[in-house]
Amino acid sequence: MIQCKSHKLYFRTSLGLFPVSSINYTTKFLTISHPPCSSSVHYISPLLLSAGFPSPPLPNSLLLFNCSNKRHPMPHFIQNCSSFHACGASCKVLSQEQPQVPRSCLLLDDLEKLDIGFDPKDLNCSHYSQLHRSLAGDTDNYEKYKLGTRISYDIPDHVPNLCNECEKPNGNCGVGLRCICHPKECKDKVISMGRTVDPFGNVIFSLISLILVIVSFFVI
Repeated sequence: MIQCKSHKLYFRTSLGLFPVSSINYTTKFLTISHPPCSSSVHYISPLLLSAGFPSPPLPNSLLLFNCSNKRHPMPHFIQNCSSFHACGASCKVLSQEQPQVPRSCLLLDDLEKLDIGFDPKDLNCSHYSQLHRSLAGDTDNYEKYKLGTRISYDIPDHVPNLCNECEKPNGNCGVGLRCICHPKECKDKVISMGRTVDPFGNVIFSLISLILVIVSFFVI
């Protein structure tokens, strides 16, 4: 999970390596650092990074910049914001020419309210920033937000057991991984690629396929 490379810590995932800015062993969370301004073309959902881990004590947040969505309805939990620095050249131009442009900056205070498949491009946003809340308080207090994504972990004696969710149908083993359950362990069903498969149905399908092959052989 954690890899040391060139004297720097990284959070190793199936999606790549992400730099770790801090680890708190008392409260059991680590913070992944992000650039202050990222293009939506390279968006990776923070929900994928934290999948399989407990929810952090305070939610992670997302800033969206230069959104010009006209097709998709705006979720009620996404609010306008004006106290953050501009992100992206287009945002700076808009702020100079049209200071009152609506939705030039949008704040999603709690990422867990989003679907894991959300993408800033859905709202036609050009850039984004990933934040976490450092202090509890009123949502209008923007000073409580810090750059980065916090991931909580619960590792007794530093021995991870993150795949307990695989015991459930459609379980998630974290960071874009899916669970595959061995037939002997799953008894009456096999969990593969997030779907349940009935072994009896598989046997019937195989027999039908075999009969069709034999019939076609004699016909030829």
